[in-house]
Amino acid sequence: MPEILLHRDSEINNLASIMVPALRQETPSNVFIYGKTGTGKTAVTKFVGREIVKKGEETGKKVNFIYINCEVVDTQYRLLQNITNHFISEWAERIPFTGWPTDEVYSKLIKLIDKTGGVAIIVLDEVDKLKGDEALYNLSRINTDLKNAKLSIVGISNDLKFTEFLDPRVKSSLGEENMIFPPYDAGELQDILKQRVGIALKSGVIDNDVVPLCSALAAQEHGDARRALDLLRMSAEIAERAKSPRITKKYVRLAQNKIEIDRVVEVVRTLPTQSKLILLSVILQDEHNKKTATTGAITTGEVYEIYKGLCKKIRMDSLTQRRVADLISELDMLGIITARVISKGRYGRTRDIRVSSSTGDIINILQEDDVFKELASYKIRGQTRLI
Repeated sequence: MPEILLHRDSEINNLASIMVPALRQETPSNVFIYGKTGTGKTAVTKFVGREIVKKGEETGKKVNFIYINCEVVDTQYRLLQNITNHFISEWAERIPFTGWPTDEVYSKLIKLIDKTGGVAIIVLDEVDKLKGDEALYNLSRINTDLKNAKLSIVGISNDLKFTEFLDPRVKSSLGEENMIFPPYDAGELQDILKQRVGIALKSGVIDNDVVPLCSALAAQEHGDARRALDLLRMSAEIAERAKSPRITKKYVRLAQNKIEIDRVVEVVRTLPTQSKLILLSVILQDEHNKKTATTGAITTGEVYEIYKGLCKKIRMDSLTQRRVADLISELDMLGIITARVISKGRYGRTRDIRVSSSTGDIINILQEDDVFKELASYKIRGQTRLI
């Protein structure tokens, strides 16, 4: 991570102005930061946090900056346990992974923060992944229980509507400020990549058109700097493995394919069983259409009929057609399939469903799940389809 974050001066200054009361030992406002993946939310927050802590050390002001990823720490107990352990120096005294009553962990946290004093800034990355509202409610009200210290929350989320679904009590007690990070454009991504090239690669090993290509491809993906950096890194690794003296556009294209396959593999692997069954139903219908030279769209009704058959074969309760339609929309949002709504006039509306990834790769991943080993073959309209 470079010391200078390009094209985020405004966001750094705004966040610093919200956090700077901590250096006066006052309570900073709670702030929620929104933006798409790879727009610098986490990098800016950590950067500002480090600077605030460093300035606090220079001026003799106690500031604790605690970063927690809620995709990993997703329950109230785990969250309180992680924050509490930050204030415990001796390993023997640390709160265990499980076993304590939650209110006892909360009481311990209050005592330790008060004992430490100063201001604690708690960063909750992927805050929308937290299960339930209790953790946010308790943290947002914690200042009423503290006597010698203060606490502020920074929430980071990709979901702009996250707070709309919170309990009204939580929304009221948070009283948050909001910041929105815009996506990077292609020019800004080029600057970021050039900065990293200067740090990470030897001079003269990269063609002039590689950075613009990586930037343009990432700009198409909503200005995702992480994707641009992954493309550049993967291009360098593939070129190095190929013993090439230079990184060329060819290696960027190879990297793009590999990243896309890796993303689909990971997404499919972590899908719930019902979503996997629906995905398999789409693939089976697609294969059937190809074999019978059917050119029409795959509809939700067709997918649902196959899905019910698959559920029956593995003795699993099937969902309603409305719920299956919702899960098809989720698969579309994940980019594994495309599900475009089309109008049929007086016959209503339906979906034009298509598979947007390699069916062979998807089937190989599905077969890793024991449930799908029972589906070694399946008859669709009298024809046996091998999985």
